[in-house]
Amino acid sequence: MKAAQITKYSKSFQVEVRDIPVPEISDYEVLVKVKAAAVNHLELLIATGSVKLIQDYEFPLTLGNELTGVVEKMGKKVAGFKVGDAIYSRLPLRKIGAFAEYAAIHVEAIAHLPGNLDFLTGAAAPLTGLTAYQSLHEELAAKAGESVFIPGGSGSFGQMAVPIAKSMGLKVIVSGSPQARERTMAAGADQYIDYKAENYWERLHDLDYVIDTLGPGEFDRELSIIKPGGHLLSLRTGPNKRFAKTMGLAGWKQKLFSIAGAKYDHKAKKKKIEYHFVFVRSDGEQLRQITKIIEENQIIPAVDAREFHIEDINEALNLVATGHPQGKVVIRF
Repeated sequence: MKAAQITKYSKSFQVEVRDIPVPEISDYEVLVKVKAAAVNHLELLIATGSVKLIQDYEFPLTLGNELTGVVEKMGKKVAGFKVGDAIYSRLPLRKIGAFAEYAAIHVEAIAHLPGNLDFLTGAAAPLTGLTAYQSLHEELAAKAGESVFIPGGSGSFGQMAVPIAKSMGLKVIVSGSPQARERTMAAGADQYIDYKAENYWERLHDLDYVIDTLGPGEFDRELSIIKPGGHLLSLRTGPNKRFAKTMGLAGWKQKLFSIAGAKYDHKAKKKKIEYHFVFVRSDGEQLRQITKIIEENQIIPAVDAREFHIEDINEALNLVATGHPQGKVVIRF
């Protein structure tokens, strides 16, 4: 089968398409014939070695973290699925490999494809859906009636985060481009701030939560609009001690992340705010909850119209790294 692989970490990585054997499956795995695989910034972070302290890989490594496909074969102890089922998955971090014609995936990382999504749109849902679900339900333990602001939330993350937050009874505020206002409000946002016309830090105050998608350059502004006792959760700013402990990382890694995140923890603590960093994990049961939200709200994630196949993997990665895709970039099989 064809697979897109790297042979080492490199800042100027080049992904190679190779012929490799179809993977064998364990008793608890399914063999999936891949139909589509989404391309994310996470692939860039993995290929450059930026997350090797969180998860280090053996080489050659097949890249790719989320996919849709059809169950071709099942392990002896797999239950709840049958050959021919359409599934979607955020692959387990320790065993990725969505950029291939077949993938062996643990049954606890898959769920049936939502009925209103096809293989292309379905490939755009699991990573952002699980990130939003785990951020709101687990890390923040948000409660109905509380407020959450998502700066830069008009993209693929916001497409899933807004309806998930609304399903929990939260007041949801989003900032983003003027072109995305109508789509984001239709997804359930209570308030939308056009970042070209308004500064969110001049409009908002006393919020319970901020989920940051923009990175460290916005940290101080985001802190300024959160009330004491509130929480700032970032997808991009960087890990800290809390994150390392939650992940169960080795002691020396916990010390490193404590040092790396100390300035963010210190700034947040001064304002009586708690800083979180999240790194999404696979979870089939949570995906099933997300499926209900997708189907009930008729969510259809935006997918970039450009057609990529596995031979175009480097072009697709470059678009994610430097371009402005109109929705999730997807490799079609």
